[in-house]
Amino acid sequence: MAVKTRDKDLDYILDEMVDVVENSKGEIFHISEEARSEHERLLMELEYTKQKVLDYIEDGDKLEQNVRYSRRRLSEVSKYFDRYSEEEIREVYESTHELQTKLAMLRQEERALRMKRDDLERRLLNLDNTIKRAENLANKISVILNYLTDDFRQVNEMIAEAKEKQEFGLKIIEAQEEERKRISREIHDGPAQMLANILLRSELVDRTFREGSTEDALAEIKSMRKMVRTSLYEVRRIIYDLRPMALDDLGLIPTIKKYINTTSEYSNIKIEFTSIGEVKRINQKYEIAFFRLAQEAIQNAVKHAEATLITVKMEICKRNINLVISDNGKGFDPTIKKDKSFGLMGMKERVEMFDGIMEIKSTIGLGTKIAIRVPYERALL
Repeated sequence: MAVKTRDKDLDYILDEMVDVVENSKGEIFHISEEARSEHERLLMELEYTKQKVLDYIEDGDKLEQNVRYSRRRLSEVSKYFDRYSEEEIREVYESTHELQTKLAMLRQEERALRMKRDDLERRLLNLDNTIKRAENLANKISVILNYLTDDFRQVNEMIAEAKEKQEFGLKIIEAQEEERKRISREIHDGPAQMLANILLRSELVDRTFREGSTEDALAEIKSMRKMVRTSLYEVRRIIYDLRPMALDDLGLIPTIKKYINTTSEYSNIKIEFTSIGEVKRINQKYEIAFFRLAQEAIQNAVKHAEATLITVKMEICKRNINLVISDNGKGFDPTIKKDKSFGLMGMKERVEMFDGIMEIKSTIGLGTKIAIRVPYERALL
């Protein structure tokens, strides 16, 4: 309990750290995006301001030429004022004054635009630096986030995996004891009870025969034969569950076929089997392993998947042995680890013992597919 509490505390602290870093990264990204938007706006404003400065310069140059011409005209009128009427003199004075006033105002607006242009360029430079610093900081935070989410998670997963293996070892011991109890119970409730009944029925046959009722004695003998057959079937079934004799006598493929036929008939579920490649004997430990893998996967589908069709595909290649078990059942989420899911864990452990790979693909409502691939070179006799 203390170990589980520490694991939960570690996960909580790690999640809090990741949340803080992710929030910080989000805020930096928001600042960077705002700076980019402001940069684009200022850049457009700068281009507009530069064009306005050029327009003011061009208009100012034209107006300055008009002012020079007006001044020359004013100088001429002033020098020969007796040649011009009072109205002409006043018009020249007013025109020159108006042009000079417009030029002064235009030059003042031009200076203001120049100052605005310079200010925009400085602000854009500062924004460029801000964006670069934000990007560098975001990259550093991404590295930290990857470290927290990957490296720390890997350490936590290694701890969790070690715990699972420890629990799996304890579960194996418990399973052995449970298996002993189950076998003892099955023998007691099955063959042992039947043998006791056979013994009682044999005494009844002896008594019936002694009393002279031959037909009744023959009927009892027939009933005893039926009980003997049933008892023999139960004994063979128990032996087959412990270790199929056909696995030693016939090999892997025939044994799997026989097991599938029996399971399909007993569970009333359609199970299809396909064998690809040459049917030949392989190393005994591989035969046992693949039979148990197929047995576990089929039993999981029968008990938990609520499937109506199970397909089993066995392929013996030159370099690998492949086993694929699929069903059309209710499926599950493989990312969610369920407590005491030792069946799949035991399959994974068995596959890893042979340096193999086991992949589980399952979608809720669409069924499950288990694919197993084991190197074959060492499997040859």
